[in-house]
Amino acid sequence: MPGTLPAQPGIIIYIAFETVIAVFAILGNILVIWVVKFTPAFQKTIYYFIVSLAVADITVGIAMPAAIVVSLEISMIYEACLFMCCLLVAFTQASILSLLAIAIDRYLKVRLLVRYKTITTEKRIWVILAAIWLLSLLMGFVPMFGFAAESSNKNVTCKFIKVMKMEYMIYLSFFAGTLFPLILMCVLYAKIFCIIRTKLKHCSVNVTRQRVFYRHELKTAKSLVLVLFLFAVCWLPMCIINCIIHFYSKNIPKPVIYTGILLSHSNSVMNPIIYAFRIKKFREACNQILRTYILCSNPIHNPSTINSSSEIL
Repeated sequence: MPGTLPAQPGIIIYIAFETVIAVFAILGNILVIWVVKFTPAFQKTIYYFIVSLAVADITVGIAMPAAIVVSLEISMIYEACLFMCCLLVAFTQASILSLLAIAIDRYLKVRLLVRYKTITTEKRIWVILAAIWLLSLLMGFVPMFGFAAESSNKNVTCKFIKVMKMEYMIYLSFFAGTLFPLILMCVLYAKIFCIIRTKLKHCSVNVTRQRVFYRHELKTAKSLVLVLFLFAVCWLPMCIINCIIHFYSKNIPKPVIYTGILLSHSNSVMNPIIYAFRIKKFREACNQILRTYILCSNPIHNPSTINSSSEIL
């Protein structure tokens, strides 16, 4: 028989927060995609990957009911519980790989300035995007192919650690799928900052256009490092909790686990806020869309009138 909803106030608060995060994650990232699609100035290589990141955050928001079901620890078919857990891991992996693709794109732009456009063709970008999502799904659904925690019962009390092997969560999902890409991204951004500062130092004062380009790239890199930093802050606590559970067999209090889960999921809300605060043209496009299509107070203008600017990524 299915279990009943736990009566503890903690689970009710957790569900309420998950619901709010899901709504804002979906709406905020839909707005990001909307801005990119209808604003020609944003239709550049990097925005393909930003849209991929936004889609990943939307899917995390859509999958939050699955996270809530898992947190309720109700009885269900083993495979159904495992599928929901794998879904959450796969979408998180898509976020990480999209961030890595953005970092590589920025590195190529400052490192191979002349050849950048010939390397980053539209066909190659679509191949990379397909690879990101295929690899994310493969890594996320590894437990479905026999690498999950074994159960002799068809029905189980659905808990993350009951169906997912902690070895998989630590070594593949965390070390290989999260920590290694984060370290690689830190190295790439460090190289980006070094290249930009060197170029600005040796740039002739008379070459105004080149100086403007590298200053713009420096500002872009700072914004993306902020996105990366917040991702690490949001996701590392939950990964550390998993390590403590696995290596030290400690019983972590449920409020701590709920806080870690909420913090990791809240990252899906943050990127649209960062774009709005750090990119003036993005903020203007958002305001234009909200006025034109949501409030219907300014139907004459169109976000496509926002042209290229040095403040756009």
